[in-house]
Amino acid sequence: MNRRKFFKYSASAIVVPNFTTSLKASEYTNVEKQFFPVNFFTNLFKINEEKIKKNKKEIKLEKKNIILKKDSLKTIKSNEEELNQITKVHKDIFLDKKYIESFVSVRNKLKLVQSYVGHGNFNIISFDKMIQISKYSKDIEKLTKAELDFLEFIFYDDPSHHGFYGEKVSKDITSIINKKDIVKISHTGHYLFRGESEKVYQRMLSDIGDSLVLTSGVRSVVKQTKLFLDKIDSVDGNLTVASKSLAPPAYTYHSIADFDVGKKGFGYANFTPRFALTQEFMKMRKLKYIDMRYTINNKDGVRYEPWHVKVI
Repeated sequence: MNRRKFFKYSASAIVVPNFTTSLKASEYTNVEKQFFPVNFFTNLFKINEEKIKKNKKEIKLEKKNIILKKDSLKTIKSNEEELNQITKVHKDIFLDKKYIESFVSVRNKLKLVQSYVGHGNFNIISFDKMIQISKYSKDIEKLTKAELDFLEFIFYDDPSHHGFYGEKVSKDITSIINKKDIVKISHTGHYLFRGESEKVYQRMLSDIGDSLVLTSGVRSVVKQTKLFLDKIDSVDGNLTVASKSLAPPAYTYHSIADFDVGKKGFGYANFTPRFALTQEFMKMRKLKYIDMRYTINNKDGVRYEPWHVKVI
């Protein structure tokens, strides 16, 4: 094929619709063989079909991903709304002024009762026993009606309106702790419930070592009331702040099973996030038979308490 004929055929091949009409049959065959393999168009269409199929799959996949993303966004939004409902920001609620006088006098009397019976016994003292002691002890005055009304308010008030969402554990202010159900832990001044709580603590000592110590065990309604009132006092009467760091009297799991532990010699730091940096806590996290009651951002609205052991 000479140069002129080559350019002639090439120019004709560019205009594909007129390709067959611009050449003779023999010329068409020669050009086709020379410039286009026999399976050229077949492969071309096959490749395009595969691309189209691939594109369709990608489009379907993209649509599916979009749907999944939308569903995920709906789920996230739903979870956020639920979380906001649970942990919604509350305006700080303070103790009503009408209770201030009773608040001060009750705290003082509870302190005197604690001194009278001793710190260990005060952990498990009942409400009726506390009233009895305050009534007959020469150093403590009988609780007035206003003081009793205040104590009932603290126990029966719904704390959810100031940000505490925990489960109510004790149903009655006069609930008692049976001494047959508890055991005193040597060298701690605290009690644990017989059975699972005691077994769990002893097992923890075995797995973690003697550097672990029980810092708070069984708490009666009276004990938790005093702790709660002391906390309210420390935050200038702010019920919202107080309930984030200490459960109200009717809502403490210390009255049924849970307990607190710490590192010997660590002092008050055992009740701060610093405890989470100790080797004792690191070992606790590896144990499968306990759990943490108040994790970070827990649903109860309580601060992070790595020292609080949840008995499973």
